[in-house]
Amino acid sequence: MEEQDSIQLLKNIASGSRTAFHTFYEKYISFVYQIAFSILHDQPEAEDVCHDVFLEILQKANQYSQKKGSVEAWIAVKTKSRSIDRLRKNKLLLVNRLEQLIDKKGRVKGADLQFLRLFEKNLVLDALKYLPVEQREAIIRSYFRGETHREIAKTMQKPLGSVKSLIRYGLNNLRKQKTLKDWLEPKRGEKKSEI
Repeated sequence: MEEQDSIQLLKNIASGSRTAFHTFYEKYISFVYQIAFSILHDQPEAEDVCHDVFLEILQKANQYSQKKGSVEAWIAVKTKSRSIDRLRKNKLLLVNRLEQLIDKKGRVKGADLQFLRLFEKNLVLDALKYLPVEQREAIIRSYFRGETHREIAKTMQKPLGSVKSLIRYGLNNLRKQKTLKDWLEPKRGEKKSEI
């Protein structure tokens, strides 16, 4: 009976009923938020996805078809699709920012601390896994631990110039590495969601 109630609400929403939309929203908002948050791990981003999903439901309620599954499954697919789109958009933004940070000659522009301000820490940490060990260590010490180049040189027992080179080459490798491009594509076996 609950499924039939949801189907009727969608029909009423398609006919322009605001009351039906508010009832539908109250019924499914927690469900949509939980899916979005489980994918994005970020409250404001998950809330934005909820807004997008319910706006689409308001505008396209008549697109629901019982033949394709339950109302809950229909909403879940929409939510997953919007969440993945948002992740890809954020990863594309990361790549664009990385391009802005490094000039055409492969040199780092501006102050080193810009790096931390420009990038999502978790995405950078994921990308760092693919760097050579010394480059990764130098970048982590500089950007995530706040060590100076001199402190890093002492700890790593390297000349100061070598530390600066490790950081510069590490940033270049982050820019070039294949994983940055892979972030924009679905993983193997993962199909793009279709609504």
